[in-house]
Amino acid sequence: MTPLPDVDATNTPNVHQEEYSNSVNPLDESPNDLEMSFFDHLEELRQRIFYCLIAVVVCVIGCFIVVKPLVQVLEIPANGIKFLQLAPGEYFFVSIKVAGYSGLVLATPFILYQVMQFVLPGLTRRERRLLAPVVFGSSILFLGGLVFAYFLLIPAALNFFINYGADVVEQLWSIEKYFEFVLLLLFSTGLAFQVPVIQLLLSNLGIVSSTQMLAGWRFIIMFAVVLGAVLTPSTDPLTQSLLAGAVLGLYFGGIGLVKLTGK
Repeated sequence: MTPLPDVDATNTPNVHQEEYSNSVNPLDESPNDLEMSFFDHLEELRQRIFYCLIAVVVCVIGCFIVVKPLVQVLEIPANGIKFLQLAPGEYFFVSIKVAGYSGLVLATPFILYQVMQFVLPGLTRRERRLLAPVVFGSSILFLGGLVFAYFLLIPAALNFFINYGADVVEQLWSIEKYFEFVLLLLFSTGLAFQVPVIQLLLSNLGIVSSTQMLAGWRFIIMFAVVLGAVLTPSTDPLTQSLLAGAVLGLYFGGIGLVKLTGK
């Protein structure tokens, strides 16, 4: 009886392994083979947070040096209203707030870069394709929200309050209260303009489709009205309606973008 030839297990192809490797989409694989320990990740996170803090501090100091022109620009929508300093140091603390918000905006690109560098090694090829458009689109939409608030929302709200009490009270405003109103409205509008970015993320991750987004339009209208009431620091219906309308426009525009991507 002829003995069977010896089979070298090391040279025998693993059928199940080949089937698994062929079934995995290359886009769902991470191109980075370098593995880091938990403490290495913590150390890298600490360094990048430190870099971000340095960038914020430098930008805030730079904005504080030129804070007077920034304050004058933010006073333009008030249409010549006189501002009062009702307490010692009130304008100084207002200057710190303006410099802080402005410095944070200027440092945002560097902060986003550090965030991208931290999360990039753990992303798949598909997720990496989404990262750059999401970051770029989010930045553009945030700036668009600031512009929308500065040229439309803030003047509309201020004109409402000025005209409402023009025959009763003299318009002398606290500078601190005014800038709390303006800065909060600016940044809340910038955050509200992130709606299309969230839609694109949800659709590309397979969580929600454009058809499902369009089917829930009734809930979105209610959500936009509530969001406009929560985010606007004033209680006038005009400002809330403008912000709610902008959010609805962005939402339906986001549905169009999702449809263009075939989702």
